[in-house]
Amino acid sequence: MKFPKGARGESPAPDGPAARPEDARPPARWMFTYGLQHILAMYAGVITPPIIIAEAVGLDGGETAMLISAALLVSGLATLLQTLGVWRFGAQLPLVIGTSFVPVSAMTGIGQSSGLPAVFGAAIAAGVFGLIAVPFVASLIRFFPPLVTGTVITVIGVTLLPVAVGWIQDDPESGAPSTPALAMAGGTLLIILILSKVLPGVWSRMAILIGLVLGTLGAAAFGQVDPSEVGQGPVVSVGQPFYFGAPEFQVAAIVTMCVVMIVILAEGVADILAVGQVVGTKVDGRRLADGLRADAATAVVGPFLNSFPGSTFSQNVGLIALNKVRSRHVVATGGGILVAMGLFPYLGQIVAMIPSPVLGGAGLVLFGSVAAAGIRTLSEVDYDGNHNLMIVAVSMAFGVLPIAAPDFFTAFPEWAEMILHSGIVTAAVSALLLNAFFNMWGSSADHTGGPGPGESSAPDGRRRE
Repeated sequence: MKFPKGARGESPAPDGPAARPEDARPPARWMFTYGLQHILAMYAGVITPPIIIAEAVGLDGGETAMLISAALLVSGLATLLQTLGVWRFGAQLPLVIGTSFVPVSAMTGIGQSSGLPAVFGAAIAAGVFGLIAVPFVASLIRFFPPLVTGTVITVIGVTLLPVAVGWIQDDPESGAPSTPALAMAGGTLLIILILSKVLPGVWSRMAILIGLVLGTLGAAAFGQVDPSEVGQGPVVSVGQPFYFGAPEFQVAAIVTMCVVMIVILAEGVADILAVGQVVGTKVDGRRLADGLRADAATAVVGPFLNSFPGSTFSQNVGLIALNKVRSRHVVATGGGILVAMGLFPYLGQIVAMIPSPVLGGAGLVLFGSVAAAGIRTLSEVDYDGNHNLMIVAVSMAFGVLPIAAPDFFTAFPEWAEMILHSGIVTAAVSALLLNAFFNMWGSSADHTGGPGPGESSAPDGRRRE
């Protein structure tokens, strides 16, 4: 990793330069700032699932706050595990693990019918199932050439963009954002673009963070920031294990959550390969398995601390693509910030003051950057004399289906609908199967009459000069 003059001095290792880009260390004075950017990019995503579940099962304000603190704490610990690695757990990549959105609907249903103990019991069982399934899932890495990974990364970005739009759209019932929301989002986006253009060197890498701060200050000047909740509740929140009761293991709930775990692992494969592509580092089967184990372990350990299953967060891939800070130690610092937020709720309350439209303005840049990274990967693919263009086209279409028509798969069985509702999963499955059909079960040359001069029929579809 390169830093501008005056901001270098990175010390990747005491023995010399980093062998991998993710092992480099920015100067200590920048580590916290870069790490904080990652947390601001994903904070809303971490706290939203526990809020939804708390409202669904009728928890009071104090119990909801406990779930939020637990989610922040567990997400921080899981991020440290993923970035630093312990034995065979953790890919040692700049990946953030946060509370997963995937199981929210399933956990809401289980919680409403059987209570939170049944949710936690099913999560633990699903986590154990995930740990057992990891070796098989990781063995599929050979089926993810640039043709497939580029398609999936692009769909990840496209899938995330509606999240940013939702943050801007502060009145979902009307279907349109208010004038203040548009002003906050547009102002934040404009600030980030200008800062990216005019700031020198290392400062331009902090355009997102500075944009969020300036956007929040601008919103505060017009009375759009509510600081009333800062200082409410306890100063320190350690949390009581199994506060809501001992976990209950119900067969139907466990089966449902195991299906959810398959989706979490599938999305984990896509995110881990995506960040490897953006960072420019090798991700083999063993490393992929180590990363997936960190995801699954969150489902096993989280319920002990009153939290829910976690997964790698795609939005942070966009931040890496944007600011080119590829160090896993930066993200580990962000994990430490999450732990502090979980232990000291006041810190989380301060971050929560950022208006959602301000986050939305920054999210347009972050999530669009993920899609751009996927397009860059697809630019390496050879489309002459083969069916690669058709593979990308159909897979992208399947990936966008759940976004364009959220109820498209409602006629399917519930377990299938749960899987197909994720555009990332549908795009990945489609790209995998179509690539295998056209490029692995007989090369493209068999279907096109053979490659022409300078063309490649290599299974990975990568362009060769």
